[in-house]
This record gives sequence, structure tokens and C-alpha cells, in this order.
Amino acid sequence: MTDVDAQVTAGSAHTQTTSTPRTGPSTQAPEIPVLDSPRSFEVRTFGCQMNVHDSERINGLLETAGYTPVRDGEDPDLVVFNTCAVRENADNKLYGHLSQLVPQKQKNKDFQVAVGGCLAQKDQDTILKKSPVVDVVFGTHNIGSLPVLLERARHNEEAEIEILESLETFPSALPTKRDQAYAGWVSISVGCNNTCTFCIVPSLRGKEEDRRPGDILAEVQALVDQGAVEVTLLGQNVNSYGVSFGDRQAFSKLLRACGEIQGLERVRFTSPHPAAFTDDVIDAMAQTPNVMPQLHMPLQSGSDRVLKDMRRSYRSKKFLVILEKVRDQIPQAAITTDIIVGFPGETEEDFQDTMRVVEESRFSMAYTFQYSVRPGTPAGEREDQLPKAVVQERFERLVALQDRIAAEENAALVGRTVELLVTANAGKKSGETHRLSGRAQDQRLVHFSVPEGAEAPRPGDFVTVPVTQAAAYHLIADPAADQYHLRRARGGDAWEREQAQSCGTGSGAAGSTKAGQVNLGMPTLPVAAAPVNGG
Repeated sequence: MTDVDAQVTAGSAHTQTTSTPRTGPSTQAPEIPVLDSPRSFEVRTFGCQMNVHDSERINGLLETAGYTPVRDGEDPDLVVFNTCAVRENADNKLYGHLSQLVPQKQKNKDFQVAVGGCLAQKDQDTILKKSPVVDVVFGTHNIGSLPVLLERARHNEEAEIEILESLETFPSALPTKRDQAYAGWVSISVGCNNTCTFCIVPSLRGKEEDRRPGDILAEVQALVDQGAVEVTLLGQNVNSYGVSFGDRQAFSKLLRACGEIQGLERVRFTSPHPAAFTDDVIDAMAQTPNVMPQLHMPLQSGSDRVLKDMRRSYRSKKFLVILEKVRDQIPQAAITTDIIVGFPGETEEDFQDTMRVVEESRFSMAYTFQYSVRPGTPAGEREDQLPKAVVQERFERLVALQDRIAAEENAALVGRTVELLVTANAGKKSGETHRLSGRAQDQRLVHFSVPEGAEAPRPGDFVTVPVTQAAAYHLIADPAADQYHLRRARGGDAWEREQAQSCGTGSGAAGSTKAGQVNLGMPTLPVAAAPVNGG
């Protein structure tokens, strides 16, 4: 406990709720208590796509219970942290944020703090001992309990903790407040059956539980009916989907079924596992027009010896064969990956194997990580941990290699015409560059300008433009008037409706408003004196 944390008391004794093991997660939404008077809230999310999706559920739960999103510049009545436990600094990041809330807790006795997600599932009552500003701790298996726990903590004036060891309710059964009206995540499974020695996720998310295909497709259809034009199918290992109900080709069938949904223009998925990636999935990707030419395929290491130590049940040759098959059927596919540098016992020869595989793979992007010890994992208990300086030096070499490859791959796209789904977030330099942002079919980020006099798109609309410049991790499109083509889409209509419902009139251009701001209905673009390079 820090000195500043010790200044804050959190009521009397903490309570912990246990649960009887379930035979399977419920597909029915839990009963949600409704507040007597409105309270504002803010959700802060750390971690992976699964955490982002869980936060959409948390937002939906709280709004259903009568909470309202905090306005810009105001202090919320409730802060919820949805945490990650994969990286070593996750703990420090959380406790740093919690310590910053001490003054607010001292000022407002009704202010509440809740901590959920993977770190909550791992640390449990340790969070309450380290930071008494926390009122509620809930795990990955009982998100739906949050409104009840908050009310109980307020009523009893003591902190509440509830950590279940098995999934209580499929997240899909909970109310949802989507980040974007024109795109959405859809969970096809939760949990993971793999035993990678570096990963703590299976112990925190539990064994894999698959949703029935009909339930998934019904959720996808509901999103499309609401205006979504893009859906990402989400799971810890999407291509093991169906094993629990005895259909090893269930994932490829699911992709093909998504191709039959009218109005669904883009389908993506993450993340597959190379060991379970089969030819029927590649066929479905190639033959289903709305499945995008993009694949995230985690490599982790190019060394067969290290892969064995990681318990990754594939080797580098199989990995490269998968990429070859994908590119044979989908030549324009962009492939991204995850790589860990400095796994215990990794030699320079092992690292050179990784560099070789990266060179051959030609990834459009790689999420590179320096290995960090996670307590409770087999790799974390090994004595042959590498010195930090060695890991850092290898990491820098890998990043330099991947930066070069990404720049070369993007440079080859200059002159190509691409269709972009316009996003709500413009580039960091949009005020200087006078550009908006969109994602190509292969998920590459493209910053584009709108020719003078042309109609500006809304987030959720589509534009077709030529690539005019390239950098390592984004493309630039500055089209002439006759090269710019706007297609107003249902996604843009959905974005406009959402803006109107949140107090704006909604008739603005992409990048013209921020969340919580009022849009006065004037179609605008980021203002610049003159276009410059960069997004």
C-alpha cells in the first residue's frame, strides 16, 4: 500500500462471494438493478480485443442500470477499470491509475471505483489490500454482476469482491454499448484450451466455451439490422471453434454463413492458432466475398526449439506453409503476427531463426513483445531468464527488420486503388494534413484527403481512392477530383443516428467531432494551411 492510498479508508470489512460450479454458462441476461437517481461513469480499458469487447458489455450494463457516460471535463461518480494481466507492467499501470483517484475519493464519499478483467481474476483480494480506493472487484466470468455489486457496496458501505471460477453468463447475453455504430465485435467463444508456457490467459479466462452457430449469426444479423457494415468474429483461438460440439469445420462454415447475410460488407476474425489452422478455413476466406483479405497469425518465435519450449504445437515450416497457402488463394492478403523476443533460454541462433522466418513471411505488421515473467506460468519459473540488455538489443534488431519489410510492402501499393471504410478517428496529424482516415479491405490504415468541392464522408461510409504515398505503417491517398469516389452507406447512416441520439445533429464529416461533443451539423474537415506528409 502506498502512503497516499493509506490516507483513504474504504468502509469496514471486505466480503467475498463464492459460487457453485456451473455445468455451462447461461445464455440468458441477468436481472439488472436500476438506480434510483442517475450516476455518471467512465470505463478505462487495458489489454486485448477481448477486453475492448468486454468493456462494450460493461458500458451496456451500466447504461441499462441507469448510469450515464460522464461528460467531457467532469468527474465521474464511478470509474471502472477493465484490466489486462498479460504484460509484466499491468499491475503497476493499474495501481498508478488507482493512486491518482485518491483525491477524488477523499472529496466525494459517494465516488466508486471498480476493477474487473484479467488482473482482477488473478489478484482478487490483493487489489483491495493494495488500494483501498477500490469498492468492487469482479472477475472475467461474472461481468453481469457488476451493477449488483456496486449497489451492495454502496448500501453496506464496504468493498465487495466476487470472483467466479467458471463463466456465469455468455458475454453475448449482456446489454452492449458498441464503440462504433458501423462496426462491432461478436464473440464466438470464450476461454482457451491451449497450454502455452508463457501465457496466463487460460487460467484467467477458463476453458474454451463455444457459442452455438445460430446464436452467433443472430447477433451478427442484429448488428447489421442496426446499421453495422463490418463485424469481427472474436475468440482466443477462433479456428478451434466447434470442437466442443463435435464439428471441426464449424469455423469455416460460420465464415461462409456470414457471407450470406445481406448488408454485411466486411467480415474479419481474430485470433487463429497456427496449429489448428486448416485448409477449409483458407478456402472459406478465398471463396466468401465479404471475408476480408487479412489474417492475423501469431508466430511467437521462428525457432523450433523455442516453439517446443513454449508448447506451441507447430513448427516454423508449418507456419510458412500456411502463409504460402493463404497467399496462393488470396494474393492480396495482408498478414500480421505476434512475436515474443527473449523467451527463457533463447540463444542467438534461436533469435536468428526468428529473423529468418520474419524475412520470409513478409508481414505487413508485427506486434513485437519483450518476454516478461508472468507468475503462475511454467516459463516464469525457469531459471534461464535472459538479461534485460540482451532482450532489448534483440528486440531492436527485430523491430528494425520488420519496419523495413513493412515499408517495402507498403511502397509496392503506391498507385493501387483501394476502397476504405471511413473511421471516426482521424490521424494524429489530421489538423495539419487536412486528411481523414479509413481502413482498406486488408486492414491497412490509409489517411486520405477529400478534393476541394467534393462531398465529405461520414464514419461508416466508403471511399475509393488511389494510394499516392507510403510509410511503414500507413498509406497516404491524395486523390484528384476524378479519382475520389464516395459511397454513402448504411454504416454512415447508423453513425449519424448515434450522433443525433447523443445530443449532436449528426450531419458532420468524419473526424469533425469527439465523443461527448455536440455536432452543430456543419460538414467539416480538419483544417490545415497546406497538406504535408503523414497521417
